[in-house]
Amino acid sequence: MPPRFLARLVDVRPAEVKALAWSWLFFFTVLASYYVIRPVRDELGAAAGVSQLPWLFLMTLAGMTLANPLFSALVARMAPVRFISITYRFFALNVLVILVLMNTVKGAGAVWVGRAFWVWAAVFNMFVVSVFWAFLVDVFDNDQARRLFGFIAAGGTLGGIAGSAITAALVMRVGRSYLLIASALLLEAAVFCVHRLAGVSAGLRERRAPRQAAVGGGVLSGLSRAFKSAYLANISLYILLLAVLYTYLYFQQADIAQKSFSDRNVRTAFFAGMDLAVNILTLAIQFLLTGRILKRLGLTPALVLLPAISVAGFLALGAAPVLWVLVIVQVLRRAADFAVSRPTREVLFTVVPREDKYKAKSFIDTFVYRAGDQIGAWSYALLGWFGLAAAGISFAAALLSALWLANGLWLGRRQEKLAGRSAAEN
Repeated sequence: MPPRFLARLVDVRPAEVKALAWSWLFFFTVLASYYVIRPVRDELGAAAGVSQLPWLFLMTLAGMTLANPLFSALVARMAPVRFISITYRFFALNVLVILVLMNTVKGAGAVWVGRAFWVWAAVFNMFVVSVFWAFLVDVFDNDQARRLFGFIAAGGTLGGIAGSAITAALVMRVGRSYLLIASALLLEAAVFCVHRLAGVSAGLRERRAPRQAAVGGGVLSGLSRAFKSAYLANISLYILLLAVLYTYLYFQQADIAQKSFSDRNVRTAFFAGMDLAVNILTLAIQFLLTGRILKRLGLTPALVLLPAISVAGFLALGAAPVLWVLVIVQVLRRAADFAVSRPTREVLFTVVPREDKYKAKSFIDTFVYRAGDQIGAWSYALLGWFGLAAAGISFAAALLSALWLANGLWLGRRQEKLAGRSAAEN
C-alpha cells in the first residue's frame, strides 16, 4: 500500500509507487538545473533590449533546426535510457564550457558569450524537459497519466523553487557564472534518476519496450509525423500559439523590467523572485487541484484554462501596461501552464504511437515551439513598426488567445475519443 500521506495527495496504486517516486525526483533535478540559470538568461535578455530579442530568437530557431536531426538519429538507434543520458551529459559539459568562457572572455567578446548563453539556455530548456516527458508518456498509460502527471509535475515545481532559491540567495555573493556548476551537478543527478526509473517501471503495464529497445524510424520522421494527422497538427498549432503569446509577454516583461530597474543584479534578483512566486503558486495548484481537474473534469477544461487566462491577462495589460499588472499576469499565466496545461499537454501524447511519443513530440516541443517564438518575435516587432504600442499589441494578443482557446476545445474532445477507442481495442 502507498504511504498514507501520499495516498491523500495522489491517486496512486501500490505497483506504481516506486515509479512515481523516481519520476518525481527525476523532474525535480531537471527543473532545478534549469531554474538555477533561468534568471541569468532573463537578465541577459533584458540587458540586450527588446530590439535584440528577435535576433536571439532567430538564432535559437537555427539551433533547434540543427539539433533535431541529431536527436532523431540518437532516438532511432539507441534505447531511451541511453540517449537521455547522452543528451543530459552533453548539456552538462556545455554548462562547464560556458562557465570558463564567462570568466575568461572580456570586452566585446563577452557580449557574444552572453548572447550564445541565452540561445543555448533556450535550446537546453526545450530538450531536457521534452525528453523527460517523452519518457514519461512511454512509461505510463493514459489512465495513469491523468492520475499521476499532476503530482509528478509538482516535483518539477519544487525543483524550480529550489533552483530559483539557490540563484536568489547566491547571485549577489558568488556572481552569475559560478551558479552554472550547480546546474551541471543537477543534470548528472537526473541521469541517475532515469536509470532508476527504468529499473522499477517494468511491471507497470504489459508493453514494456521503453528502456531496452530503440525507437527506430528515419532521422526526419519527427517532422513528417508531426503533420501526418489532424490530431498531431492541432497539437502543433496549440504549441505554436502558446509560444507566440509567451513571446509577446516576454517582450513586454523585458521592456518593463528594463525601464523599472537599472542595476543588472537587481533585475536578476527580481526575475528570480518572480520565478519563486510562480513555483509556489504552481505547487499549491498541483497538489490540490491538477489531478482532480484531469480525473473529474477531463482534458478539455484543463486545456482551455491557460488560453482563457491569456485572454483576460492581455486585456488587463492592454488597459494598464505597468509592472504590477505584468507580475500578476505572468505569475498567474505561468502557474496555470506549469500546474495544469503542461501535464495536460503531455497526456495528449499517451494515445499516439511510440515513435510519435519521441520523435513527433520532440519536434513539436522544440522546433515548433521555437518557430512560435520566432513568429512572435518578428510579428511583435512588425506590430510596433505599424505604430502599435504595448497596449495595442496586448489587445491583438487577446484576439489570438481566443483562437488558441478554440483550438484547445477541439484537442480535448479529440483526445477523449482516441482514448476511448484505445481502451475499447484493449
